[in-house]
Order: sequence, then structure tokens, then C-alpha cells
Amino acid sequence: MRAPRIFATLAVSTLAATGLSACSATEDSRPTIVVSTNILGDVVEELVGEQAQVVTLMKPNADPHSFEISAQQAATLRSADLLVSNGLGLEEGLQQHLDAADTLPAFVAGDAIEVLDYSEGDAAGMPDSHFWTDPERMIDVVDAIEPVLAEIDGIDAEALDTTVDEYRAELQALDAEMTEAFSTIPDERRALVTNHHVFGYLAERFDFDIIGAVIPGGTTLAAPSASDLADLVDAIEETGVPAIFAESSSPDRLVQALASEANVQVEVIELFTESLTGPDEGAPDYLTMMRINTERITTGLTS
Repeated sequence: MRAPRIFATLAVSTLAATGLSACSATEDSRPTIVVSTNILGDVVEELVGEQAQVVTLMKPNADPHSFEISAQQAATLRSADLLVSNGLGLEEGLQQHLDAADTLPAFVAGDAIEVLDYSEGDAAGMPDSHFWTDPERMIDVVDAIEPVLAEIDGIDAEALDTTVDEYRAELQALDAEMTEAFSTIPDERRALVTNHHVFGYLAERFDFDIIGAVIPGGTTLAAPSASDLADLVDAIEETGVPAIFAESSSPDRLVQALASEANVQVEVIELFTESLTGPDEGAPDYLTMMRINTERITTGLTS
């Protein structure tokens, strides 16, 4: 007869512990900012510090064009104090949730920059969503989001101003470092070939030529045709580009195949372009990602 009483006691204790755990999880009274991509999530976290809960929907090493979210994440999104997204057609797999949350306060980073269009492929003439490859445009995003963050209940505007100034200075330092590094690349080698078109903004800012992309468009969901690959082979042979670049968020089999088909000495170098990584995987934050890419592009094109 004692066993049922013990079981009941344990059950009550478990329920009580669960209740306490649930209460502690909801006691955080800070505002909630939901961010679509992990690159923007990192930037927003740097700006608000401990003043808000920043919920980043996109996991490390994910593809921003195709990642999906759980039902719990969707519920969190719908109750956010602010929704931050990249825009410009980047979040293809998330767009239905962003559209459904159209009554929430929102900030779209793509609305804060001077937008470039893709110059070739299926996406030619459409807005390029990869603005973060240019740190100057990321500064524009930071400047535009500061007053939006300052309007959120629970955010101290003076403290925010301090963290924004500090992060802006870091972005300016990054831009100067990239300018200096890329200046060492000879003019005849300032050419980029990647998995798909992701470096349009970097190319404009730092005077590179985009020779082409294995996937000639703005999304990894597209696929190259035989003629696309043939055109790239011709371009590589004509320019003598010493390296092509594979993105960490996409398989590089096509890039490897292209390097072989071109029948020239072409090094395939991995870059972190569309997603941050886990803490120990090379690119855990935006500034580190950009510095690593700068070093690898510079080394690849000067070796």
C-alpha cells in the first residue's frame, strides 16, 4: 500500500519541479528580439547586449535560402517585440512565417542599404541579398536599426548608444583591414568564382571582377546547366584565375568538378559566406567570418 503513496509523492515532486522550471524560463522580463539569420543575429546581440533576449532562428552552418523553423520557434516569432530579417528574397524557406507576422514591429536590413542587382543568371536584374560581404553596408544597417531598438520598451537608449558606437568602430576597423589586405592582390588576379553569386557587394566595394559562379544565380536552390559550366571553364582558362571559392554552407562537389574540367591549376578554397558556424568551427561571429574570408581570398589570389 505504501508504493502508491511513494509514486504519488514522486509525481507531485516532479510536477512541482517542472512548474518551477517553467516559471523560471518565463521570468525573464526583457524584451524579445527574433532575428532570422545568424549573421544578423550576431550583430543584434552585439548591439543590445544583455538588454534583450535575442532569438536567432537560423542555426549555425545552415543555408539561409532553405532553412526551416520549428512550431515553437514560429510561436516565438509571432510574439516578438521586434522581428529582424535580411529581406531581399534571402529567407526563401522562412518567408511564409515572415509574411504571417506582418502585424509585428519589424526591421528589414535590406531596406537600409543601397541595393545592387544580380548581373547574370536566372536572377539577373533582381536584388542581391548578400549585402553583408561589404562592411560599409553593415554599418548602414547598424545605423538604421539603432533608433528602432531604442524604441523598444525595456531598452536603455543611452546604453544602446554606447554599444552601437563600439560596434560601429569595430566594423570600421574591419573595413580598413579588408581594404589593406585586398590592396596586395595584383589587378590581373582580382577575380572571383564561387558556388553562387554571393560577392557582388564585396566586389563593388573592393574592386573585384566577378568571373562567374557555378550556380549562376542568387540562391543555392538553383542548379547549373551544362552550358553554364562550359562558360565558366572558358572564363577560367581565359583569365588564369588561380583559385575558386566554395561556400561552407554548400557542398563543393560542383566546384571541385569545375576545377578538374577546366584542366588548369585551380585551387579550391572554402569560405564562410552565408552562415556563421558553431563556437569551435572557424567563424562563430560576423567579424571573425569576414576576417577569415579576407585572409583566404587574399592568400588564394596572390599565391
